[in-house]
Amino acid sequence: MNETRQNYLIFETAGGFCGIAWNDVGVLRFQLPTKDAAATERLLRRRLSNAQPGTPTPEIAGVVAKVKRYFAGEKIDFSDVALDLGDQDAFFTQIYAAARQVGWGHTTTYGTLAKQLGAGPEAARDVGQAMAKNPVALIIPCHRVLAAGGKIGGFSAPGGSNSKARMLELEGVQLAPPKPVQQSLAF
Repeated sequence: MNETRQNYLIFETAGGFCGIAWNDVGVLRFQLPTKDAAATERLLRRRLSNAQPGTPTPEIAGVVAKVKRYFAGEKIDFSDVALDLGDQDAFFTQIYAAARQVGWGHTTTYGTLAKQLGAGPEAARDVGQAMAKNPVALIIPCHRVLAAGGKIGGFSAPGGSNSKARMLELEGVQLAPPKPVQQSLAF
C-alpha cells in the first residue's frame, strides 16, 4: 500500500507557535500554540514521525491564515476545513462531527453532546475521551465542550484548562467564577 505523503508547517500566531500537518485528503493534526517553535514541532511530530516540513497547499495556507486571525481575536469558522482523521472509532467520528457544529462563542457539555447523538449519560465519558484524543484541536473545537454544570473540565493541550479558558475568553465566553460559599453581611 502506498502511504500518502504527510507534510507539516510550524507558524507563529498572536497566541504562540502552532503546527499543522496535512496530506492529500486534508488536515491530519493541529497543534495548539506553545511558546516556542521547537516544542510545537516536537508535539506535532510525536504521532506523525514520517511527516516532512512542506509548503502548504492553497487550502492549507487558507487554514493557517484563519488560525492566525482566530488567535488575533477574529470570529472564525473552521467547519469547512477538510480533515483526514484516519481510522477512528465510529462513535468518535460522530462526536467530532457534532462538536464541529458548536460555533464561535457557544459551548456545550460532554453530556449534552452524548444526548444529542442519541446516547445515554454514560456516553459523556466517551465524549470526554474523544475530546482528549482530538487530533485537530481548534478545528474540531473541543475547547467549547465543557464538563457538567458548565465547569471548564480537562484540556490535554499545552497549558491545560488555562488554555481552554483563554480560548473561550477570546470568543467572548465568560465562565462564571464559582459562587462564594457564604455571603458576607454588610453592616
